[in-house]
Amino acid sequence: MAQTAAAHGADEGQTLHNRHLWALALGSIGVVYGDIGTSPLYAMREAVKASNGGPDAVLGILSLMVWTMFLIVTVKYVLVLLNADNKGEGGTFALMALGQSVAKRSAPLILVLGVVGAAFFYGDAVLTPAISVLSAVEGLKLAEPQVRHLAPHLDLKALIELAVLPITVVILVGLFAVQSRGTAKVAQYFGPIMLVWFAVLAVGGLTHIIDDPRVFQALNPVLGVQFILAHGLTGLVVMGLVFLAVTGAEALYADLGHFGRKPIQLAWLVIVQPALILNYFGQGALLLARPEAIDSPFYRLYPSWALIPMVVLATVATVIASQAVITGAFSFTRQAIQLGLLPRLEIRHTSESVAGQIYLPRVNQLLFFGVLVVTLTFRSSSELAAAYGLSVTATMVIDSLMAFFVVWRCWGWPVWKAAALMVPLLQIEQAFLAANVMKIREGGWLPLLVAIAITLIVLTWVRGSASLVKATRKNEAELEWLVRKLEAKPPHRVPGTAVFLTGDPISAPTSLMHNLKHNRVLHERNIILTIKTEDTPRVPRHERLEVERVADSFIRVIEHYGFMETPSVPKILDHCRRKDLNIDISATSFFLSRRSLKTTMKSEMPRWQERLFIWLAGRAQDATEYFRIPSDRVVEVGTQVMV
Repeated sequence: MAQTAAAHGADEGQTLHNRHLWALALGSIGVVYGDIGTSPLYAMREAVKASNGGPDAVLGILSLMVWTMFLIVTVKYVLVLLNADNKGEGGTFALMALGQSVAKRSAPLILVLGVVGAAFFYGDAVLTPAISVLSAVEGLKLAEPQVRHLAPHLDLKALIELAVLPITVVILVGLFAVQSRGTAKVAQYFGPIMLVWFAVLAVGGLTHIIDDPRVFQALNPVLGVQFILAHGLTGLVVMGLVFLAVTGAEALYADLGHFGRKPIQLAWLVIVQPALILNYFGQGALLLARPEAIDSPFYRLYPSWALIPMVVLATVATVIASQAVITGAFSFTRQAIQLGLLPRLEIRHTSESVAGQIYLPRVNQLLFFGVLVVTLTFRSSSELAAAYGLSVTATMVIDSLMAFFVVWRCWGWPVWKAAALMVPLLQIEQAFLAANVMKIREGGWLPLLVAIAITLIVLTWVRGSASLVKATRKNEAELEWLVRKLEAKPPHRVPGTAVFLTGDPISAPTSLMHNLKHNRVLHERNIILTIKTEDTPRVPRHERLEVERVADSFIRVIEHYGFMETPSVPKILDHCRRKDLNIDISATSFFLSRRSLKTTMKSEMPRWQERLFIWLAGRAQDATEYFRIPSDRVVEVGTQVMV
């Protein structure tokens, strides 16, 4: 009986585990696979158009798509990178931090790689909403025969073509307008909607595969290689467009921490990859049988009565894909701020229950402006296709380079074994990068320009911050030395607690030095508070707080945060109470240094970079608001610093 009950309990536990696994897999379909899931709207069309058509071209392109999907998405991301997690988290910054922790000599190189990779992601974040929504709405052009009877005297085709751009702009305006309200309430529907989308992709492909059985020849990778070799420069151009089929693959790794390895792998292998392959095969068979369907092979897969519903479903799917990219940009920016790569920006939490639901007003505004400019400049998904791809391929190449360090040093593989795994994948991605570089004049300059601008901003901020720390330390003394001095000659004491925020727990904060210099008083209890960001995504609660008594009236407190967490002073004080350090926030004064930065002829930076750093520092959010300190308890001490 006992054995039977144990077996029954084990079965119930396994059933619950399986349900939880499938629930997470469904959630990942709505967040992780939106971008790559909407690629069938334009990838096959643009690649075949660039090749000038023909059966050999269709089969060659289809072969390239299938094998690119298998090698880059399945092998690299699903089987390799999902196992290269940083304490359960993935993404460019997580990989960068992991690489820096195991490759100390190469840490500066890995930092630059991580910064450049993240910068290219922002280029992708600008292009994805524009090309996705445009490609979905453009399906309306095919609806003209179905609605012609409504207004036979009007040129409906021309009117529909004119309406595509305004409709797209309205959808994009609505998408960015709702960001401040958060997506927690509607995000629960993303998974089911995208599941329906992938089911429709599979059905559309299945119904047309029989149009031309030759399509199965595309399973032979030789056809793809032969196509490239036979078409020379055109073949290289087409490669850049073939890559559109795997844009969004990097999201598998970036969202690792939200869903876990197994749900993401399960969703890809069981649902997403089969649906995409079936749809591309269906488009290929349709083009072999009816070459004139090249105007929109995706929408031609479906009967005329289903066209309007498909346009609506495709638009919803592209909005969900765009939402995932926007949310990713918010998350990336918060990580960059925590790692000291960008100045502090306002971060709002839009959900009390979901920690990852954040909204950054400035990032949202900049993204919206960029997406709107791109949409109005390029005006069609075909024009945007030339710009799309460069940022994604660059990010993937950088991820592969950093992954090599992780496989070699973190996993402990021999160099030759790590190279045998990563170099072939890197060579494939470099070939696609070279193909996309050829599109710089046609629009590839846009993500390149965005990446260069963001890289310059980040490197300027990092260099300027280091220079600021060096300049500040010249005017600071060691805390232990200052404590001894104060004990030897005590100043006037005032009741209460003073908290001095500083980035260096060893040195006496500038605000403390100026308070002593100008006010000549010292509180009964003085807390030197330092908030440190570690190279891990999250810090466990029991490892977060360090409390050290320097003297009777001085206590050093160090609070550790991960780069995916947002610090909060009230929460820090709550942690202190658990360490028997009771701080009444209503009877505490918080001393902050407000630095006024000035240029100097002795600066280590060029004048333009020096001015850029000062401008960025001026745009940073006030420390009081960022760390959520009650504003009526703050005392700001102004200092001038020459950088």
